[in-house]
Amino acid sequence: MQNTLVAPVGVLGFGVEGQSTFNYLVRNGIKDIVIMDKNPVKLPEVPAGINVKVSSGENYMDGLKDCVTVVRSAGVYPMSPALFKFQMNGGLMTSQIQLFLEQTKSNKIVGVTGTLGKGSTVSMISHILTKCGVNNEIGGNFGVPALDLLETETADRVSILELSSFQLMTLSVSPDVGVVLRVSTEHLDWHQSVEEYRDAKANLVRWQKRAGTCVYLKDAEPTAKIAGESPAGTKYAVSLKDGPSAGDGDAVIDGATLAIDGEKLYLSDCKVRGIYQLENMAAATLACKALGIKVANAFEALKSYETLPFRMEFKGEKRGIEFFNDSYATRPDATIAATASMKRPFALILGGSEKNADFTELSQILVNERPNLKRIALIGATAERMQESLKQAGLKAPANIFPTLEEAFADSLQIGEGGAVIMSPACASFGLFKNYKVRGQVFDKLVADL
Repeated sequence: MQNTLVAPVGVLGFGVEGQSTFNYLVRNGIKDIVIMDKNPVKLPEVPAGINVKVSSGENYMDGLKDCVTVVRSAGVYPMSPALFKFQMNGGLMTSQIQLFLEQTKSNKIVGVTGTLGKGSTVSMISHILTKCGVNNEIGGNFGVPALDLLETETADRVSILELSSFQLMTLSVSPDVGVVLRVSTEHLDWHQSVEEYRDAKANLVRWQKRAGTCVYLKDAEPTAKIAGESPAGTKYAVSLKDGPSAGDGDAVIDGATLAIDGEKLYLSDCKVRGIYQLENMAAATLACKALGIKVANAFEALKSYETLPFRMEFKGEKRGIEFFNDSYATRPDATIAATASMKRPFALILGGSEKNADFTELSQILVNERPNLKRIALIGATAERMQESLKQAGLKAPANIFPTLEEAFADSLQIGEGGAVIMSPACASFGLFKNYKVRGQVFDKLVADL
């Protein structure tokens, strides 16, 4: 470890991940630590013999001058002039994920990235492995911070990491099994370009060994391009029967059916709703196949898998109306995917805080490809812009703006018996709510109180 972490070691960013890094450094005998964060830093109890300096406020990066090595937290942009200068002067920069991958003793590491579906796929992989008696743990962007996994590690364990572009951006080592889901665009308020975002994602598989496995979606061009950068000797492709690849893949999705190695999984036999989940199920099954799990056993396990909270979560039927909570849908393509699964006439609750997303494609699909969409209730800062976009697309159904989720929910109930209400906002929640979870909890309570 001393090769990678030469003291003094800086902890750049002191949120959940940074605090985990600090604990890791203390556990591993690093005596000189520099904590840097723009926000005020509240230090945990520091053991005797550990020297800690704190650099906070606008000039928090000034702390770099006291460091030989710095562990960057995922949310800190790595290409800043200050970090560039630090490295040009001989400073070493690493990250939680880099350290974990260099030091893990886990039997196998599975890494999952993509714009949509990471959390679901990671939890599906874990569910399959658990059902098949394989010791596993989830970490990274979902679950516990990666360095915390090292504390409880055993040689028989499979570690499953959900990895964001922020975490992947400077990575120079890849997991044994890399899963690349649909990659579109995201975080362009942080990344300099779409190219930079996708290039960061490619680090998941770019450094794989020949003995590794890359799982990817064949019909999603950016994803297939990223998979092309993997030197892994085994590549498993997920394809759509009616997609550009015409079902030429190791896993084939045909309507609401998934086929792998002659085995079939029918969505109707599963607890999850949302046809888009079949892509995640296919990727999860292929990842588990790479770990030696039989496809038939993986499919059997997936039948009992329950969706994560606020991800197209079926909340039951009341007054003859079905309710779906998709509060996690904070971007237009997530809402496009969710609404494709609606069978009944439905009312949609849309809108939230402003991230300057383009709603053109969403509006056109809702108007032209969702004939069972009967009414829309709009909330949040994006409401007026969404309303205008829907109008331009030629929406005939009512689409009114409401100041609160409660009022939007009440309007949606007009869908009536035999219909459905789905909250899939296509936007983040800030402004009206602290986060998507609170928004989801409010929706759950409104359904429960009916």
